[in-house]
Amino acid sequence: MDVLSDVITVARTGRPRSAYVRWHAPWGQRFASVPGSAGFQVILEGSCWVLSPDADPLRLGAGDVLFLPHGSGHTLTDDPARPVTAPACTPDDAGPSGPHASDRVDRSGLGGPVTVVLCGAYRLDPSRAHPLLRTLPDLIHLPADPGRHPELHAAVRLLAAEVDTPRLGTGATVPALLDTLLVYVLRIWFAEQPTRGSTTGWAAALDDPAVTAALDAVHRDPAEPWTVAKLAAEAGLSRAAFARRFSALIGQPPLGYLTWWRMTTAARLLRATEAPLRSIAAQVGYTSEFAFAHAFKRTHGTAPGAYRREGS
Repeated sequence: MDVLSDVITVARTGRPRSAYVRWHAPWGQRFASVPGSAGFQVILEGSCWVLSPDADPLRLGAGDVLFLPHGSGHTLTDDPARPVTAPACTPDDAGPSGPHASDRVDRSGLGGPVTVVLCGAYRLDPSRAHPLLRTLPDLIHLPADPGRHPELHAAVRLLAAEVDTPRLGTGATVPALLDTLLVYVLRIWFAEQPTRGSTTGWAAALDDPAVTAALDAVHRDPAEPWTVAKLAAEAGLSRAAFARRFSALIGQPPLGYLTWWRMTTAARLLRATEAPLRSIAAQVGYTSEFAFAHAFKRTHGTAPGAYRREGS
């Protein structure tokens, strides 16, 4: 596993949800702030405006992708000057029975121009949120550009077709395509961040081959008895140079990140599997169940068994 793949796998919980909505002008819809979630809006046809509390109105056109990694509240409307009085919807009630794979919603107005939006949400576990996700802005806008990001637009087309016309296997296809869409959005955003001369931050870290090599090693095998020297060898740097560079970019020392990732992985395994504690301890690099339990409680504030019961 690479860093980005693991970030998504560990942080997301439950099934992503989506809906295909046709808006007929005049229209406006408020989307409530939902901490612990990430949302997206893809404009498939027509245009609209997105209004958010801390930004100027932004016009969206067909093919534009809007990603809200922190579940921030926002409004979509055909006219930024139009008052929106409808109650704010959440990821659980965007469609007639919630935005599942088969939701296709027609919101009729007065017969004006049509805007078609593919919207959806991912549930995230705040206790397993990766610092990479925390560095993202409240709103990420990827404008439509036929000559760029063909893989993103291909995923959008496939997803829109499945949600618009559910068929045999749609229930399995839509969650996979939603995860693919999320990967492409994050990959593009990080790839396009200006990192030249930057000495901190995850965008710079993912653009640094040495630090990325060490991160991939940790994520590939968290049970390995890693030391700073062994990670430096993965990075192709001296021990001191590697430790300085890793700490500067990531914001914590290599072994501090290793422990955090092991405990985050353990938290997911405790909630997502029925594996015994000794097995989970071994998977994250602990030969002693007692040592694992002590490290877990120090990180999460509760014992592994209690953490598992709380999530059941």
